[in-house]
Formats: sequence, structure tokens, C-alpha cells
Amino acid sequence: MTVSAADASCDPRYGEGAQIQVEVMDGSGIKIVDELAPMNDAGGFSVQVEIPASAVPGPGMVSAYPYNMDWCDDTGKNNRVGAVGAQDITLVSCVMPTKPLQIEP
Repeated sequence: MTVSAADASCDPRYGEGAQIQVEVMDGSGIKIVDELAPMNDAGGFSVQVEIPASAVPGPGMVSAYPYNMDWCDDTGKNNRVGAVGAQDITLVSCVMPTKPLQIEP
């Protein structure tokens, strides 16, 4: 299956060499895929992942988030840009971003 996202419109500046971490949980809630893939500076990516034959059928989920960086600024302090413009930053939800996935037998 392909997991992908378009570039963000907010200029996130992930930088050269940025990666996305993709995780897939099966119908039992067990993580069956944990993969890193390239992500561009604006957050766009596309990665092919293989669902193992041993995956438990049922409602699972897919999660994808920037690898090895504080993608959730819940500190009240902009830890990526510094003090310049920090007062204009809107804090985001720190709930893990997920999408439902129905795994068929």
C-alpha cells in the first residue's frame, strides 16, 4: 500500500535529509509496520509499505510523523525557529496523527 502526503502550505522547513516515520497497526492493535522514508523540506512524501500476511484482520490504523524531531510544539516555545516570530506561532494538537485502515483477511 502507498502512504503519502502533499507538501504543507505552512513552510515547515524540515531540512535536507528529513525522514517520515510510518507505522501500521493491525486489527489487534499490534504494530506490524515501522518504516522510515525520505520526506522533503515541505513535508511531502510517498512510501510503499507491505502489509504482512500475518496481520490480524479488522480495523487498524496508519500513522506518519516526522522522524527524530519535535513535531508537536506543546511547550509554548517555538523550538525550531527561535525567538524571532515566536509570538506568532499557533500551538498544534499533540494527538498522534492517524488514519483508519481496514485490514481484510
